[in-house]
Amino acid sequence: MFCHLSALSMCIIPFGNIIGPLVLWSMKKDYSALVDREGKKAINFQLSWTIYMFVSAIMIILVVGIFFLIALALLNLVVILYATIKTINNEDFEYPLSIQFLK
Repeated sequence: MFCHLSALSMCIIPFGNIIGPLVLWSMKKDYSALVDREGKKAINFQLSWTIYMFVSAIMIILVVGIFFLIALALLNLVVILYATIKTINNEDFEYPLSIQFLK
């Protein structure tokens, strides 16, 4: 649960959306299979989301990028909260649009 929620640290720390889940996952991955699985999902999604945000930022030149930035920011918030709720209820959840960097 905290691996998913730690991604919200991006509001305080630059790249906190990657650093938070990465630190929690690396500390607890050997103690729990659930933390290992959910931490990988959170890190993969946040890495993917960061790539999408950089591409959208570049697309601001074409004006359409601002709409993508807004949509991605809202999607990130909603999906983080949804993944947290699913994890609390011991249900499986797969992030949409997530590139599998860690397997």
